[in-house]
Amino acid sequence: MLADIATNAKRGNDSTPISPVALEAVKRIDALFDIERDINGLAPEERLQRLQQESHLIVAELGDLMRSERSKLSRSSPVTEPIDYMLKRWDGFMAFLSDGRICLTNNAAERGLCGFALGRKSWLFAGSDRGADRAAFMATLIMTAKLNDVDPQAWLVDVLSRIADMPTTLLDELLPWNWNPLKGCRRESCLICGP
Repeated sequence: MLADIATNAKRGNDSTPISPVALEAVKRIDALFDIERDINGLAPEERLQRLQQESHLIVAELGDLMRSERSKLSRSSPVTEPIDYMLKRWDGFMAFLSDGRICLTNNAAERGLCGFALGRKSWLFAGSDRGADRAAFMATLIMTAKLNDVDPQAWLVDVLSRIADMPTTLLDELLPWNWNPLKGCRRESCLICGP
């Protein structure tokens, strides 16, 4: 974003004026993305620790800046709408500071869906609305498993074999991010555990 602002500034008189508030906000957001790039690939616990150490203050400053500046702006200011948009979603935005599994962007989810977007003509003829719903449900399960570094086939085989006998209070153990393939496995030969 800062590159776009710098490019815009080079245009001279033909450029749109740059709001100092927007520039300050973008600098802070870029700093958050720098931290996100640095911690990408770390375990959720490590990510959370670093986020709380490095990002928490930047987010607090960004929130203070936007609330302070918003109170001074008129409704017709070009930055009023973006600030209002962000402030209305502030709690959701801050979720990444309380859970190391949450990324600042949804790029991983978008990459995961890319295969389906590229094959959308193939999905056009699912047979029926019910068939399309089932295909979407299965795609969601498979992509959720992959995003949690779980082998989708092993996970589905294990979950489908255990779910009928599992009390509803323990079903969350079968979710991909909580799944332990060896827990509860009593079979002599198993796709997951081996012979």
